[in-house]
This record gives sequence, C-alpha cells and structure tokens, in this order.
Amino acid sequence: MAKNGYAYNKEVDEAKTARAMAKSLKISPKHSVEICNAIRGMEVSKAKTYLEDVMEMKKSVPFKRHNKGVGHRKGQEGWASGRYPVKAAEQILKVLENAEANAEYKGMDTEKLFIEHISSHRGIVIRGYIPRAFGRMTPFNTPTTHIQIVLQEAN
Repeated sequence: MAKNGYAYNKEVDEAKTARAMAKSLKISPKHSVEICNAIRGMEVSKAKTYLEDVMEMKKSVPFKRHNKGVGHRKGQEGWASGRYPVKAAEQILKVLENAEANAEYKGMDTEKLFIEHISSHRGIVIRGYIPRAFGRMTPFNTPTTHIQIVLQEAN
C-alpha cells in the first residue's frame, strides 16, 4: 500500500500546527470537496457548528463546482445551489474533532484554532456488481475519499 503524505507543504512552526488524516472513507468525493471548500479558513468552533447544522439540515453546503442539476436553497449566502450532504459532513466532523484532540494533546489553545488546510482526494473504488436478467450484471461501485486537515493556532 502506498504511503500518503499531506498535500500541505508550507514551512510552519510544528508547535503551532496539528494535523489529522482519514483514508478510504466511504463518502462521496464530490460532496467532500464542496464541504472542504465551505469550511476552509474557518475557526474550528464555527466549522463544528456549521457541520452539525448541515447534519440537522438547517444549513446547506453551497455546491459551486459539482452543481449540475442541483436545486437552489433559500437562506444561502453568496451562492444559490446547495445540498445537505449528511454522511460526508458526519465523517469530516469526526476528522476535525480528531485534529482538535491532537492539538489539545500538543498543548495548544483549542479556542484559537482555525483550519489552515483541508482537502479531500479520491481514494480507491470498491468494485461491486448487481445481477440482472439473462445472466448480465451492472457495475455498482463504491467510491472512497481521503481527508486531510491541518489546524493552526492564531496569534
């Protein structure tokens, strides 16, 4: 299995950064890209409440890139089309809480943390098939996603 590094390559003080990564999550890569774009640069507390609101379907995630056929949502600021990707938001929230726990273990102030880097990349595709009539079959594949988060302490 290949070793995955972080896509974040800036020279920073390691004492002021905390990282977390999750590999091969069974969530949609397209949904995770849109969530990552929505919470990039946010404070950790605001990002956590935002993801919890998405899971409760109170706030929608703006779909800016993968938005073909996506309906408009009322109350959305700056962009009309959006969705409520509950499953992806739940998994990204777990990784964010893990990164926050890593920062707390390092002795960082968790109230001053913000998301310096967050990205999602396509993982492997788990192949599957559905049997059909006359001995045929249709592919039924499950995409996976890798998530990377780097938190930094604000000055």
